[in-house]
Parts: sequence; structure tokens; C-alpha cells
Amino acid sequence: GLPYSMKEAGFPLGVLLLFGVAYITDYSIILLIKGGNLSSANTYQDLVRKTYGLVGYLILSTLQFLYPFIAMISYNIITGDTLTKVFQRIPGVGPDNVLTDRHFIILLTTIIFTLPISLYRDIAKLGKVSLISLILTIVILIIVMVRTVTFSPQVPKSENAWMFAKSNAVQAVGVMSFAFICNHNSFLVYGSLEEPTLKNWSRVTHVSVSFAVIISVVFAACGYMTFTGYTEGDLFENYCRDDSLATFGRFCYGVTVILTFPLECFVTREVIANVFFHGNLSTVFHIVVTVVIIAVATGVSLVYDCLGIVLELNGVLSATPLVFIIPTACYLRLSKERWNHSDNLISCLILAVGVLVMTVGFVLTILHPQECSHGKEMFYCFPSNIS
Repeated sequence: GLPYSMKEAGFPLGVLLLFGVAYITDYSIILLIKGGNLSSANTYQDLVRKTYGLVGYLILSTLQFLYPFIAMISYNIITGDTLTKVFQRIPGVGPDNVLTDRHFIILLTTIIFTLPISLYRDIAKLGKVSLISLILTIVILIIVMVRTVTFSPQVPKSENAWMFAKSNAVQAVGVMSFAFICNHNSFLVYGSLEEPTLKNWSRVTHVSVSFAVIISVVFAACGYMTFTGYTEGDLFENYCRDDSLATFGRFCYGVTVILTFPLECFVTREVIANVFFHGNLSTVFHIVVTVVIIAVATGVSLVYDCLGIVLELNGVLSATPLVFIIPTACYLRLSKERWNHSDNLISCLILAVGVLVMTVGFVLTILHPQECSHGKEMFYCFPSNIS
């Protein structure tokens, strides 16, 4: 979705916003641990409960449920979009074949892969799955970079492709926040350090976020430079169906998404367990809750198939408060520093930006939903159509 965010914001402003979101993510992750140290909390939920009581805890739990749940819906949409185009390249599989039906593919991958893997109780069993997913992500990045050089000359540049800023910049920040969010795992990673000190945590955070922003900028720039104003919410929707390298990329992408889906299911199930079952699910309830979560997410993704608006809504409604608003609000309440201390001033600024992005982004996304050309072959794939 990052190349799509460049189209929404305008490429120059989009790159600046990407660095801005990375800086805010970096700052808020460190701020979370500072808040945890001030309140003697060792989880995000514990921090918010000690700072804002039960109401704050319930709001955070709702957001921590919504973010991975909507992510699961987006992963199903991606699976349906990408794997159908992969199967179309198999000899003998025509447009009427069941393997080219996105509904069938989503149901098939859910029943065979995502549901069984999601039923694990121990998240550590997904370690190898995460490693495979990471390797495939690098492969996908290389494919996108290669196609920028080899395919972009075939794609005509859209009008105003290099405008500095465009009107949907706020929604673009939502998509970027969705890409960078990792606050819900921060305390877990902090506790895993050999020496969990603020200095060590800051160093780990700076290195991790720097690495992430480099990959993100390269991915966003290469994707947007290839397709400019024609960039779709799902970048692989832009490549032609007969593109063999892109087909391999789609396959890697589909596998990555299928392997990432269970991680999000673990988080949603844990939130439900903590809020309604005091953190413990019996074997029966573990299975029932897992099946219900996946069934609802799958049902929504079967009905709705436009990825761009899903990323925007999840960004502005879930990721933005988790990254921008809650960490800064907790720190400002706990801080013993003078009001004009740099941490307090920067926290106030980030909090204000977060509220602005969340409210304006939501209103604009509802009032002006983005067009979606799901499943259509792009016009530049037929050279005779390009004048």
C-alpha cells in the first residue's frame, strides 16, 4: 500500500510524510517505555490502565482488536487478488475456472492454511513462519525494483504525476501508520533484551526504524515511479497478467500474506481472552473464538474487495491512535518534567497531529472513497490501446 500512499499525498510530500511517520513511530515507541518506567507497567495495557483507568484500558483493547482484525480482512483481499492471477498463468486454467474465482481462493486458503495455523496456542511456533515471510518480502522488493527499470517505460506517466502535494495526504498518513505500527509489541521486545535499559532500547529502536524506513521509501518510490497516477491500493494489481516475474512476485506476496495472517489472529484472540476471559481460554473456547474471528474476517473480505479504503480506514482509526495519540497522552499524564521540557512539547505536537489525522482522515475516507479497479487488466498491458 505504500506506493498508493505516494499517489494519495503527491510523491515529494509523500516521501517527506513517510520520514515524518517513521520519526513519530521511533519517538512514540521510546516514549511508551519511558511511560512504562514511570508507572512501573510492563505491558501496553497495564500502562494505559494505570494512567487512564478502566475506560482507557477498554479503548486501547478495542483499538488493539480492530487493527489486526482489519489487517486480516486486507490480507484476505490481497490473497484473492494475487493468487487468482497466479493460477491464471497455469496452462489449461481459463477465466471460467474455479481457481480464478477470488471467493473460492479466499475460502480455500482459509480452510487449508490460515485457520489450522491460527489454531496454535503458542505464538513461538510461528517463528519459522515469520522468517520465511521476511525472506519473501525482500524477494518482492527486488522484483519491484527490477520492474521499475524494465517495465516503467511501457507505462505512460499520468497528468500531474510529480505534483508536490495532493488533497488526500491525510489518508496517506493513515496508510503509512498502518505500515509502521509496532507499538503493541514494544513491551514484549523490550523485556526480551539482555539488558532492558532505556539506552539499549533507544538504540534498538533507532536501528530498527531506520532499516524499516529505508525499505519503505525504496518500495514506495519504485512502485510509484513505475505506475504514477495509475497506482492501485494493491501494487500487484498494476502488473500485467502475462508478466512472469510479476507472477512470481504475486506468488511470494500471497504466501507472505497467508503466513502473516495467523500472527494477527493471535493478537485479536488475546485481546478477547484478556477482556472477557481473564486472559485464559479453555481448549473449547480457544477453538470457538478463533473460528468466529476468522469466519467474520473472511465474510467481510468476500463481500468487499477494495484494498485501498481498507488500509486507509485501518490506518486512521486504529494505527494512528496507537502510534500518535495513546503513547503521548500517557507520557504527558505521567511526566514529572516542567511543561516546557522538550519531551512534553514534542508529545503535545504529536498528540495534536494524531487527533487531526484521525478525525480528518476518517471524514475524508468516508466522504471521498477511492476508486477501485479490482480485477481489471490495466490499459497499458495492451500496447495497441496506448496512443
